[in-house]
Amino acid sequence: MKRTALRLPDAEQPWHGLMAGSNATSRPLRLLLLGESTVSGVGVARQADALAGQLAEQLAAATGRSVQWQALGRNGADAKVCLQTLLPQILDQRWDLALLALGVNDTTHLTSRRQWRSRLQQLFIGLGACSARVLVTGVPPLGQFTALPHPLRGWLGLRSRLLDSDLQKVAALQRVSYLPLDFPFEQAYLARDGFHPSAAGYRKWAAGIVCQLALEPSFAPSAVASASTGI
Repeated sequence: MKRTALRLPDAEQPWHGLMAGSNATSRPLRLLLLGESTVSGVGVARQADALAGQLAEQLAAATGRSVQWQALGRNGADAKVCLQTLLPQILDQRWDLALLALGVNDTTHLTSRRQWRSRLQQLFIGLGACSARVLVTGVPPLGQFTALPHPLRGWLGLRSRLLDSDLQKVAALQRVSYLPLDFPFEQAYLARDGFHPSAAGYRKWAAGIVCQLALEPSFAPSAVASASTGI
């Protein structure tokens, strides 16, 4: 797989921006995404079409509030890289929402579950120190990745489910909002490598996140739009 897999580049710079909302008087919502290749926008040419840009656009549309967003990701990053290399870059900044997207590389790199839980806890504590609210998406189900052959797909699918179970438990202990990965692993939503989302896939993934947030009273459009000092 490592020898033959199609390797797509990161999305082009810039990896930050301001998505205008309909309510120009509200302070912009400060959004950070941190994680692996889906945060670096692999699968699309521009971050505007990746998870960060799509989430910013759909949050602005849902709340009426402008969104100041930044994507801090690395292709191939696991929890150790996020903790030691990426997280320190933003600890001196303040965010309203911080979203962690992680798990594929910890699955394929065979990170032990003890190390995975420990690093997740440290990541959540670090993000919580600089963000009013921390969110985390579920570990992608590698058992549905059509680019992976059997029996590798089935074995990695089992491992990803175990890491996702650990993720949910650590998130609950740290009062982090766990967002199940609402994404159809179908050809129309996948990039050419059959591994990363396409523009349509990122758009649908972002829509699922916004829909899940809308179910929480504190994230209702009216509540978020009226906030002036954070969420």
